[in-house]
Amino acid sequence: MALINWKNCSVPTAFTLVGLSDIPNFQVLLFVMFFCIYVITLMGNISIIFVYRCSSNLQTPMYFFLANFSFLDMCYISTTVPNMLSNFLSEHKTISFYGCVFQLYFLLLLGSAECYILTAMAYDRYNAICHPLLYTVIMNKVSCTNYIVGSWFIGIVNSFIHTALTFTLPFCGSTTVNYFFCDIPPLLNLAYTDTWINELATFVIGGFVTMGSFVLTMITYANIISTMLKIHSNSGQKKAFSTCVSHFIVVAIFYGSGIFIYLKPKSNYMDQDRLVAIMYTVIAPLLNPFIYTLRNSDIKIAIRKIVYAKMTTQKY
Repeated sequence: MALINWKNCSVPTAFTLVGLSDIPNFQVLLFVMFFCIYVITLMGNISIIFVYRCSSNLQTPMYFFLANFSFLDMCYISTTVPNMLSNFLSEHKTISFYGCVFQLYFLLLLGSAECYILTAMAYDRYNAICHPLLYTVIMNKVSCTNYIVGSWFIGIVNSFIHTALTFTLPFCGSTTVNYFFCDIPPLLNLAYTDTWINELATFVIGGFVTMGSFVLTMITYANIISTMLKIHSNSGQKKAFSTCVSHFIVVAIFYGSGIFIYLKPKSNYMDQDRLVAIMYTVIAPLLNPFIYTLRNSDIKIAIRKIVYAKMTTQKY
């Protein structure tokens, strides 16, 4: 792309989003499908928060983190899907300039915060399995709250840096974003200037945030596995494994797709990246409530107690 005098560029009023498909007959089908996914995701995550708030047996650090993670998932999917649903039924698939700014900002903020809440959840399981006698001392209420606040702080700082760097670029030509939401890689492709600083910042800062939390999580799991192998009881190993497997599945889905998108050069950006982006922006928030509840006996018991209490109340 040829360079121009970007100082004469005016700020675009809106961006056009290519979306997931340009075939008109698919738009209604895609709307119905993603609308159902959105509603199920919200209901699933709200249910986890509700069960946590209403169940005395779930008032532990593990479920405190899970409830916060569910809240993040609800916000995360809400940054992209509502606008996408609107565009499915619109002839002109657009998003305002400032709408794009806020969408990118909150997407990066929530995504970064999720990374470190996942790390905090892994650290919680590490202490529960490796230091059971000190667990309540290490994972006290103040510590857990600090982990949540720290995750949000990292997300705010990381998101501000990347959003500021992205939207100080000149967008003098095409404003058609080859994506279904505003994200760093497709926006860099529209800039009429060298974007090496942005690419470096994405790789270094984004890599530090994403890979830093990923490495910490993997180190934590390495210690967990090492401790599990020392447990001689099969039932003990099974119990320890069952408390970690759901979280590990979520980590694999979230980090796998996120690292694929952000930690590669702009020149390697492909149309297929849109399908990968669906994994961490839409599918992961959808699957998380099912992953955590279907294998979790504590949540199942809590749900049964709530339902039984509700039925008893109505009976009398």
